[in-house]
Amino acid sequence: MADKEETKYLTEEEQQELIEKYDPEAGTRKLTGILGYIAFFGLLAFSLFQLYTAVFGVFTAQIQRTVHLGFALSLIFLLFPGNRKKKQKGKFQITWYDGILAVLSIGVGAYWPLFFEDLVMSVGRLTTLDFAVGLIAILLVLEATRRAVGLPIMIIAIIFVLYGIFGEYMPGFLSHRGLSLDRLVQTMFFTTEGILGTPLAVSSTFIFLFLLFGSFLIRTGVGQYFNDLSIAIAGRSIGGPAKVAIFSSALQGTISGSSVANVVTSGAFTIPMMKKLGYKKEFAGAVEASASTGGQLMPPIMGAAAFLMVEFIGNGITYWDIAKAAAIPAILYFAGIWIMTHFEAKRLGLRGLTKEEMPSRKEVFGKIYLLIPILAIVLLLMSNITVTHAALYSILISIVVGFINKAARMKFIDIIYALVDGARTALAVAAATAAAGIIVGIVTKTGLGLKLANGLIELSGGYLIPTLMLTMVAALILGMGSPTTANYVITSTIAAPAMILLGVPDLPAHLFVFYFGIIADITPPVALAAFAAAGVSGGEPIRTGIESSKLAIAAFIIPYIFVLSPELLMIDTTWTEVIWVVFTAMVGMIAIGAGVIGYWMRGMHWLERIIAVIVGLLLIYPESISDITGIIMFVVLLTLQYVWKRNNTSKPKMSAQA
Repeated sequence: MADKEETKYLTEEEQQELIEKYDPEAGTRKLTGILGYIAFFGLLAFSLFQLYTAVFGVFTAQIQRTVHLGFALSLIFLLFPGNRKKKQKGKFQITWYDGILAVLSIGVGAYWPLFFEDLVMSVGRLTTLDFAVGLIAILLVLEATRRAVGLPIMIIAIIFVLYGIFGEYMPGFLSHRGLSLDRLVQTMFFTTEGILGTPLAVSSTFIFLFLLFGSFLIRTGVGQYFNDLSIAIAGRSIGGPAKVAIFSSALQGTISGSSVANVVTSGAFTIPMMKKLGYKKEFAGAVEASASTGGQLMPPIMGAAAFLMVEFIGNGITYWDIAKAAAIPAILYFAGIWIMTHFEAKRLGLRGLTKEEMPSRKEVFGKIYLLIPILAIVLLLMSNITVTHAALYSILISIVVGFINKAARMKFIDIIYALVDGARTALAVAAATAAAGIIVGIVTKTGLGLKLANGLIELSGGYLIPTLMLTMVAALILGMGSPTTANYVITSTIAAPAMILLGVPDLPAHLFVFYFGIIADITPPVALAAFAAAGVSGGEPIRTGIESSKLAIAAFIIPYIFVLSPELLMIDTTWTEVIWVVFTAMVGMIAIGAGVIGYWMRGMHWLERIIAVIVGLLLIYPESISDITGIIMFVVLLTLQYVWKRNNTSKPKMSAQA
């Protein structure tokens, strides 16, 4: 019988405190009075501006992006404290310098719209005012990034800026002529190669609208419905609550761009259920952390970096191409977690939920219409309409569904709050993409990308596997405390080119760094999602991170497989081949899951576990010889397990007769 502490459910206030502790993007002030109204209507105006340009067409690149940046920076300085300790002491109102920074941000956002013709005609010649505004814009972006995203990405951006200025003093192949301060400012703010570059362009169009879509989905009541649906489908199975957590978190990833937020909101419900059933604290937290982190890998709506990938790869690739390619790896990722929790439940002898603990399936499936917006966006993304229009239509469909839902019927005020919440969520993404633009601008101007790619190849001896391993390590390190968007921009700029030079197609190379940037959230020593899960479960954080990494083993294996064999991404394959690839890979995940947990139909010897993992790898790798070898070995292992089970269950009967 579990004690009271173990089965305690977090209150909404405790959940928010935990999210703010591990997720810098959530640590906003609670403004009151006139400041509260200014922030509220500022966020509302931000959303309305984005919707206006989505409906009637975006402005010229510089105007669209600077207005987007101006909104984001000014609101960040109002809502995000410069010192989080002061916020924790209850000092929620802004300081005098926050007000100055917010006003300067408005000026930066208005500069291109006000002086567009003069700036275009100047052909790169900066006036004193131009230089001052550009320099202020750089400094504001760095400070806003520190507040809304965290210190690591700001430090990385500063390092790149210093590299751009002092390049002539760098050793060996890293050396370059160096950029003057005037040239740096011009590149960063007066071209579309720096702050106003591709990352911010995507933030000011696609990403904002999909974050808005997620905000409207929450208002329809679909978040709670995901939990109810997950229980109805998986609750009665062996170790049911763990499988509920996996299913629910995969769905929650559709409406949450944050691993930490997903862990806390979903985990506050699922982790106590798992502990009550008999799972250890660390394992319960790890299930939720690994599943919640994988939400960004699950189509149709993946992490914000997936939208950046469309622009970075180019060559006519669409978002649907990326979502389709990521489908099988995502299925294998969640299947791996599901299989391992199943074997762990069998090893511990855990039950599923009782009928009394289950919600009414009739009521749950009676609300299946709440999934219409998600189905709609899948169909829209598959069609020939633009990503922008797909997001717009999905928002409208969400509103209609919200009006239909009797339990949480959407009102006009809910639409207003959804617009405000969506804009609030977009602030950190805008800051991260602006900072990423600084990094991309330096890389472009100095030629650093090609230099590092060649250096990486030289360091790995020109071999692909060592190059992949070095790239993985770089992505995991950069992902420690940094958002996926910034991580992806950096690694796709300086590491993905190395893989491409070695013959890897663009899409597998970019998905490779995308995967490891995301999985950094559960990889020790800085595993924010795992630490947040430990905060809910009461488990030890590092052990929770280690358990999370074990459960997410597919994410450490599959990227290597699809780089070596792009068939796993459904590239140049037939449907027959796809079905076979999925079948063999799923069987392979069963073997790997058994090997990692150490239990199948019985406890497994360490040699059996090693063999099982090898068998799984052979089956996941989509080649005929490896598939045939893997299937034969899998059948042998399965037969041995079955024979043992049959002999073991027959022994008690024999002794009883005796």
